[in-house]
Amino acid sequence: MSAAQPVADVDATNFITASKASSEAFKTATLLRSLKVNALITGEEGVGKKALARYIMPNAPVVEAKNYNELLSVLHSNQEVIILNIEHAANIKVIVEEAKKHNVRVIATAYALYGNEAVEKFFAISFTIPPLRDRMEDVEVLKNLFVNEVSEMLGEELSLDEEFEPDLSKNAISLKRQVLIRAVFSDIEEKDIMQLLFAFLYEKLGGSDDYKKYLHLYEAPLIGAGLKKFKSQLQLSKVLGLNRNTLRKKISENKEYLNE
Repeated sequence: MSAAQPVADVDATNFITASKASSEAFKTATLLRSLKVNALITGEEGVGKKALARYIMPNAPVVEAKNYNELLSVLHSNQEVIILNIEHAANIKVIVEEAKKHNVRVIATAYALYGNEAVEKFFAISFTIPPLRDRMEDVEVLKNLFVNEVSEMLGEELSLDEEFEPDLSKNAISLKRQVLIRAVFSDIEEKDIMQLLFAFLYEKLGGSDDYKKYLHLYEAPLIGAGLKKFKSQLQLSKVLGLNRNTLRKKISENKEYLNE
């Protein structure tokens, strides 16, 4: 087990700058603090777009683009505005026109470049923050940051084993959730697992073939843990008391849930 490690390479906004890519993004954001131009920050969910936007304009109100009426109101009453997920705006053309009309500086975030000529002209600068899978140096720092945060929240030191595989499906969002779940489940007992399954199944049951539909909740983790622990289907079949053909069938049935 590895103890929580000191965290480095984290600036005041909690944007990680351990990798070259994130360091370059942070330099661009630092430059934008003084340029006073409109900018678009693109990237996947959980890569740090909001953190950099708030670093660039720390006193600006932050509004989700999907909240159209609220966004229009904020544009009418502020000189600087941060717009999150601008691709979700009901009418992006009106948003741009209102920002121009009221001389509002905008820092916006989006999943990707918008592909709208008027929008692209409005933003003098655009840059992309790469996903965490492309900047693994940042992953290690983020992991330690989240471990320390969770340890402080729970009042006890959290440790992760050396085989911990970070979930980067939603970048920092999924990684933090994974660390938190690992902390909660670190000393989980059978009764806790059964209570969780009970609550889950109580909400889900109601179909015509639910036994078969939810059997993987038991079989997949049992087989997956066994394969990882014993490294051998033959040995696992003996441990589980199954013949090899039955085990192979179970592995095939649960292959979408197994990380082999």
